[in-house]
Amino acid sequence: MVAPEPVFEPRGTPFSIVGRLKALSDMGYKVDLLTYPIGENVEFPGVRIIRVPRVFGIKKIKIGPSLKKIPLDILLVFYTFYFLLKGNYSVIHTHEEAGFWGTIFSLIFKIPHLYDMHSSLPQQLSNFQFTKSRILVWIFEKLENQVLKNATSIITICPDLYNHVLKVVPDKGSFLIENVVEYELIFGEKDFSKEIIEKYKLKDKTVALYAGTLEPYQGIDLLINASDIVLKKMPDIVFLIVGGHDYQVDMYRKLAEEKGVINNFIFTGQVPPDHVKSYMKCASLLLSPRTRGTNTPLKIYSYLKSGIPVVATDLLTHTQVLNKDVSILKKPEPHEFAIGIMEALENKGRAGNVVKAAKKLAEEKYSYSVYLKKLKSAVEKGLSGRV
Repeated sequence: MVAPEPVFEPRGTPFSIVGRLKALSDMGYKVDLLTYPIGENVEFPGVRIIRVPRVFGIKKIKIGPSLKKIPLDILLVFYTFYFLLKGNYSVIHTHEEAGFWGTIFSLIFKIPHLYDMHSSLPQQLSNFQFTKSRILVWIFEKLENQVLKNATSIITICPDLYNHVLKVVPDKGSFLIENVVEYELIFGEKDFSKEIIEKYKLKDKTVALYAGTLEPYQGIDLLINASDIVLKKMPDIVFLIVGGHDYQVDMYRKLAEEKGVINNFIFTGQVPPDHVKSYMKCASLLLSPRTRGTNTPLKIYSYLKSGIPVVATDLLTHTQVLNKDVSILKKPEPHEFAIGIMEALENKGRAGNVVKAAKKLAEEKYSYSVYLKKLKSAVEKGLSGRV
């Protein structure tokens, strides 16, 4: 497996990769993971983590496209070649841009290629405003299409990507495997909610929680603007924002101060992955105010299982999984999102129905047992192409 990501850091793609490792280990596979020199080690039976050397003092890789990835990716190319040369592998399992050289090495070594597609790479270049060059985006589109056409087996993580692959390779398609593996399956589960309530003085408080990264597309600015409206009717509500780097926390704390709502906001910054569910247990309401993108936020699957009502923006990033039966969906506008928050807290009957339907959906479509079955099919398809 080749993962050009910081494994493990508590964010989307790295967590998805760790979820794959956990599942492959549970299925009895032996995996050599080639990855960046950044991130915390995780241990699973049969899994060996091999990191490329640290170069140019690179200690952090931001989410999305980054020039810092280039030297690390070059090292990963050489490491991939070396380990394929000396090892006897059944399949090359690549993530993100590793699919580019995975495709080439698959042909050279005559070994099947399982491509794990977490996003459309040319779309990332535009979404993260990495480049305005149409030529560069076009090049990435062509490269990605070649990866899809040559891959023995393809995994996609949301319906939007699934449909994209279906257009490019209609005869092949992909295995849609949502990122449903939860933190406690990997890191174990302890309940820290009492300590959290005491630390942040949350006893008897109405807590609306957001958990995740604080990247611009997550809509924290939308939430802060919506909170101004909510507080006029519910002055005692507390908005608990879990996650984010220090500079991002400072930026949004400053915005909350400017809006005059800072006394009702708590920013925790990054917390240990095994604490996230405990934070959720302190909440009366879960929020996902994302404003851009098409991939489903990983948090949504945990939200569905939580037994707590969810308010999210009415955008494809959410609606390819959520609907109005399992969540409260509102337009990505401060006034509309504020109405959604108040509706979830005031209309107990509606909130109860949403929670009940959400848990049923999670059990039927997004359980770990379903995840294992899907991944097993994807891997077996890859293995069937062994030369």
